Amino acid sequence: MTGLSGRTALVTGGSRGIGRAICLRLAEDGADVAVNYRGNQQDAEAVVSKIRAMGRHAEAYQADVSDPVACDIMVQHLVADFPGLDILVNNAGIGSSGIGRPTITEATPEQVNLLVGANLLGPIHLCRNLVPHMRKADRSDIIMISSVATQTMSARMGVYSITKAGLEALAHTLAKEEREHGMRVNIVAPGLVETDMGRNLIRQLPGPDDMRERDAMSPFGFVCQPDDIANAVAFLVSEQGRYITNQRLTVNGGGF
Repeated sequence: MTGLSGRTALVTGGSRGIGRAICLRLAEDGADVAVNYRGNQQDAEAVVSKIRAMGRHAEAYQADVSDPVACDIMVQHLVADFPGLDILVNNAGIGSSGIGRPTITEATPEQVNLLVGANLLGPIHLCRNLVPHMRKADRSDIIMISSVATQTMSARMGVYSITKAGLEALAHTLAKEEREHGMRVNIVAPGLVETDMGRNLIRQLPGPDDMRERDAMSPFGFVCQPDDIANAVAFLVSEQGRYITNQRLTVNGGGF
């Protein structure tokens, strides 16, 4: 799938893991890419360098998406540097393992606020800021990176599942509100992916804490890779995905 030449994407949490893979895949398909990161400037600049080596325009932007002021400032720079931005991938987030997988009653207000801020309020801040700009394009796309957690609602995943369920509600509502402006809004929901977040998660779950040992337990004999998620995103924002909106694409090999 090719044909993103002339389009521009912002990928939040784009310095590593799934976000990095999405940045690189969209650039391979011809898009210019704005790479958001929270703290790891070195990794973000490395992604930017790879994209520029493909002949694409790329810049890195530091912002904690949970901070509305930081989002406002980042968007001001973004629309100056990339006036034609027409793809937003809300990927930045914190996993359940990031707060130790507490039960609902064990979760502290600080833990709840941390996940709600990163996983739900961040996408709300960015949509509020960027959707009015994206309406200017003949076609625009928003992709929310959710999780199979919204389908399984597993124990000790509650705070995380709640934030991702809210993210999906945001996507479904926005898809209906913005369709008249040529905007497609879709959800990609990964299962376990081989990333730092995925490795942290399996260390807190029953079973092996090595991804290669997990391969045999996984559909098709391997753990999902970041590129598998990036490929799903690339399809949805491509010309092949032009008639798809208000949908969730689950990428977990067909099983939980």
